[in-house]
Amino acid sequence: MSSHARADRPDQGFTLIEVCVALIFLAITLSVVAQLFVVSLAAQDGARVQSMTTVLASHKIEALRALVWTVDENGQPRSDRTTDLSFEPATAGGSGLGASPVDALDVNTPGYVDFLDARGAWVGTGSSPPPRARYIRRWCIRPLPEDPFDAVVLQVLVTTVITDRHAPTPRRRLSNDALVVTVRTRKAH
Repeated sequence: MSSHARADRPDQGFTLIEVCVALIFLAITLSVVAQLFVVSLAAQDGARVQSMTTVLASHKIEALRALVWTVDENGQPRSDRTTDLSFEPATAGGSGLGASPVDALDVNTPGYVDFLDARGAWVGTGSSPPPRARYIRRWCIRPLPEDPFDAVVLQVLVTTVITDRHAPTPRRRLSNDALVVTVRTRKAH
């Protein structure tokens, strides 16, 4: 039988080489799809962490902004310098809006740090994170140089416990960190 006649038969199947080429092509395609899936999961996790750090930083900024920083009816400044926001709910015995140490955003400074779990629930405070902690939230309060008696700069940094362990010294902002900054000025009552 000639090769031309064999090719015209309707029951002719695939050759072993054709099957092997198709399987190699399928394996390469599946490998690329699996890699894209892994990259997509990593990007999704990164976006979730970035969103969570931003929300947690915003919550602490709002708690700091809620503390008393006004002028009373006699023109005297009133400042909360006793609330401890490192506990949830806040307690007495803290520094309120008193100036923080200069490195409060870089290291866990008691009174200016708290630790949160993966859902953002408070799990502790102190110089080192408890085992359940996923996020570290630090804040810094500094007088505004142009008006040190009536204006403060509030900064809140939120990072993950894992990211913080690998942070360079001196610490700089890393990819999953959220840093929120605002200025608070005294207003007459």
